[in-house]
Amino acid sequence: MRNFFLAALAVLVCLLSGCGDSTAAEQENLGRLYLSNPAAITPPQCYTKTENPGGEASNPCYACHTESREPNFTNDLDLQLAYDFAAPARINRWENQFKDRGAYLAAMDDQAILDYVRENNYRDANGTVPLATTLSERLPDHWDGNRNGRWDGYVPDVGFHFDDQGFDHDASGALTGWRALAYTPFPGTFFPTNGSTDDVLIRLPERYRSNEAGQPDLTVYRVNLAIVEALIKRQDVAIDPVDETALNVDLDKNGVLGTATMVTYDWAPLEKRFMHYVGQARLAQESGDAPLSAGLYPLGTEFLHTVRYLDIDGQGRVAMAPRMKELRYARKTSWTTYYQHRALVFEEIKDAHDFPDRLEPVVGDIEVGVSNRRGWRYSGFIEDKEGELRPQSYEELATCAGCHGAIGATTDGTFAMARKLNAADSFQRGWYHWDQKSLAGTPEPRREDGSGEYAFYLEQVGNADEYRANSEVRARFFDAQGDLKPDQLAALERDITTLILPSKRRALDLNKAYRAIVEEQSYIRGRDAVLAPRENMYQEVPEGQRTGVKAPVPYR
Repeated sequence: MRNFFLAALAVLVCLLSGCGDSTAAEQENLGRLYLSNPAAITPPQCYTKTENPGGEASNPCYACHTESREPNFTNDLDLQLAYDFAAPARINRWENQFKDRGAYLAAMDDQAILDYVRENNYRDANGTVPLATTLSERLPDHWDGNRNGRWDGYVPDVGFHFDDQGFDHDASGALTGWRALAYTPFPGTFFPTNGSTDDVLIRLPERYRSNEAGQPDLTVYRVNLAIVEALIKRQDVAIDPVDETALNVDLDKNGVLGTATMVTYDWAPLEKRFMHYVGQARLAQESGDAPLSAGLYPLGTEFLHTVRYLDIDGQGRVAMAPRMKELRYARKTSWTTYYQHRALVFEEIKDAHDFPDRLEPVVGDIEVGVSNRRGWRYSGFIEDKEGELRPQSYEELATCAGCHGAIGATTDGTFAMARKLNAADSFQRGWYHWDQKSLAGTPEPRREDGSGEYAFYLEQVGNADEYRANSEVRARFFDAQGDLKPDQLAALERDITTLILPSKRRALDLNKAYRAIVEEQSYIRGRDAVLAPRENMYQEVPEGQRTGVKAPVPYR
């Protein structure tokens, strides 16, 4: 509660004192607790101009704002129809969206940017993580947000050495608990053709990695991760054969303890249908210390998400670069029941009605991260001017609380697990890192009606990004009349990389455009790689502005 009032007070002080004109020295003070952009929780995509002169309105809004699934009760379909902004948020302060980077792009040598993105800024030649050493042993004063002389946040401990089951190992070969999962990118900004590659790792607490005797057990861990996958996707999940008798759980729900090759999703408490974790987590669940609910991760679940530059491999194909733009971290710090989730949404609706121009404070700090008010904390690291990773400031983290907060598309505040590749027919059951297998050959994900998800996005938006600024995709997938090309849709259905990966030329330019932001350290004014000033974007949204969309459409 104290952090809540501090954050609210900091926003007020900022507005009254004109903190948008902060000096370079103040910018260096990463531990500050005020926002130069009071609407930093609102991402740039929300300022997109959706109306098209003489044509149907573009609707990128549906991908985030949609009919939600409990225990996400946000159900914000109405935001596809209108820009429902509080007054202070109507001004678009994402100034980097309107900068002309043409001269900068032309001046930078192609080989220079390739050399830059191929440098590993996470791990050194000895296999150690310099950032972890700095945080643990020689913490800079301006990183120490609470001035207690130690780092109280996440210390990077992933090795990025993955085995044939997707489990991560550190430099000594020991398991770290992290496991890479393969997924289809969320439509829009997260397509690599719009600027970045990325990956996602998950880690469950020790009790989910240990057998009932308290010993580390990979079989137990694999099964518990499959149970989590089933709960998040609300569907059955294929697993390698496992002895249910040793685990004391009927995983496939066939009424007997035998050999299971499936975790059967069957959770409906009102109908007395339950599911159970295995190992120590099963014992904790029985004692009430490890709650299980559909659509929710276990308490203590962690995620790592790296955002990276675009590299060009030996065959001239665009691939994930070694250099990280960001290392993002999330941890579930409190358990929120279905009832609490519903009550929170009712509270937010009431607040929006009673105080329509009041912005929601961003609760958190540089070390422990920011809260999404739904049990999660989000923190991370980003490049400094020289390209080394540093902690993200309070303001730089604020957008995390927006995208992972009150929107209808998320499942327990997350995106990736619901999009994980099918365990029944994917390489390593969908548990692998992109450096083990690329996205090439991945078929297009399907919507619930059986249609192609990405084709639907192209149809609704008219491009592969919210701003309709991707000229390369527009030329490749649309004809002169603006209709989608059947041959390109057929290729997309077989292999999503025909859409989501840029050409070599575009990849190099996107890398350069982002490098300009790094040199400026201007992330709080937008961190999209922008090749030309945005045209389909409001600098100020008129009060009461409608999107022009005639009727909302479902995301799924």
